[in-house]
Amino acid sequence: MQSIADVFRECEPSREALVTRSRRLTYGELDELCARATGALAAMGVKTGDRVAATLPNEVEVVAAFHATMRLGAIWLGINTVLAPPEKKYILEDAAATIYLDDAVALRDAIELSEPRDAVRVDPFAPAGIAYTSGTTGYPKGAVHSQHNLLMPGRMLVESRDYDATLRKGDCFALTILNLQVLTSLLVAQCGGTSIVMDRIDAEGVAEWIRDERITLFNGPPALLHSLAHDDAIAASDVSSLREVWTGGADCPEAIRSAFEQKFGLPVLATYGLTEAPTIVAIDPPGGPHIDGASGPPLPHLDVRIVDDEICVAPRDDRYTPMLGYWGRADVSAEALHGGMLHTGDVGFIDDDGYLHVVDRKNLVIIRGGANVYPAEVERVLQEVDGVVTSAVIGVADERLGERVVALIEGTASEAALRAHCESSLAKYKVPERFVFIDAFPRNAMNKIIRTDLPALLL
Repeated sequence: MQSIADVFRECEPSREALVTRSRRLTYGELDELCARATGALAAMGVKTGDRVAATLPNEVEVVAAFHATMRLGAIWLGINTVLAPPEKKYILEDAAATIYLDDAVALRDAIELSEPRDAVRVDPFAPAGIAYTSGTTGYPKGAVHSQHNLLMPGRMLVESRDYDATLRKGDCFALTILNLQVLTSLLVAQCGGTSIVMDRIDAEGVAEWIRDERITLFNGPPALLHSLAHDDAIAASDVSSLREVWTGGADCPEAIRSAFEQKFGLPVLATYGLTEAPTIVAIDPPGGPHIDGASGPPLPHLDVRIVDDEICVAPRDDRYTPMLGYWGRADVSAEALHGGMLHTGDVGFIDDDGYLHVVDRKNLVIIRGGANVYPAEVERVLQEVDGVVTSAVIGVADERLGERVVALIEGTASEAALRAHCESSLAKYKVPERFVFIDAFPRNAMNKIIRTDLPALLL
């Protein structure tokens, strides 16, 4: 069974593997860099099974550190750079991180001074990565994946879409996040292509990267696609190298999809994915068609089933196993994985053409600009403010971002106090953009808030 340490070594050493703002590396050079990073982490005391936490910018160091972690049989714990200090602290403590890499310069120096070190023998089905995702409790929980599972999405995308060494995949999201590691070097190396890691996420910056590096595949959130389509400073010629554009993490309004295709002559391909899967579960075919409201057919190694209206993901064969569980949460893991399949919490159906449709999300998640905001997490922070009796957080539709975060408050707390506390405790994208003060929440006979009545309170 292949391990992650094998992926670079099976590629032509002289081919370009990785492009960042500071460096261009061939597969041979990248393999050597990862070997030095393995030596550096080993010198820091990292051993098999240790949790290597990291918050690093989109540069070669984050790629090298991830692969070094895999080569030592340790567990990658990527922490999003935009999280607030209390959020980072919770994750570090919950996973009992062994080491925390948050100084790219110091890590670069350590790698350069280290001797290369060979990979240890690893179990490809042992824990290799933890990706934290929030939930209805208001506290994040970590989905645990093996090296085998981390390789599978890339392998299936390469096989089913006939990617080859001409693939030049551009990514602007934070590579610290485990899902992005899966969809960058792990995917691209399995066809011998080139991974281009962007250091900008604004429309003009992304267009510049696509134009200058002749990127052929780009994945962006709906808000960014909206900006690309409506920014007059960006010409169709700037993105003429693209063969595929993906969007995921949020429903992409058909208006954005139409505007993008009209300007650039390229359809936007829908995806559906989960941190627990990991990453992509379903995706539109390369040449279409796209069906309104659908996320394309499931990848060939997945058996997507609808059980009591809930989307569930099961193995089609021994190439795939669901996540290993949630870190330190045996009870929640058993609930999510009962019956030998992953219960997503999403409601949907599969149409006669085999396309997956996501109708609703049971967990009430708000998807703002492609980023998940869980109401319970924001509500927990709001309840810490003096004067708040009860709070409820909902998403309000927005053409560009998909949804915006709005907080309804019952109590005497001031907006200034609420905003200040949220800004110090939450990532910026989770902070409510609007606070609405009400006398009392609508409640049912069990005294639970009737969430379906909340949008009417905003009028």
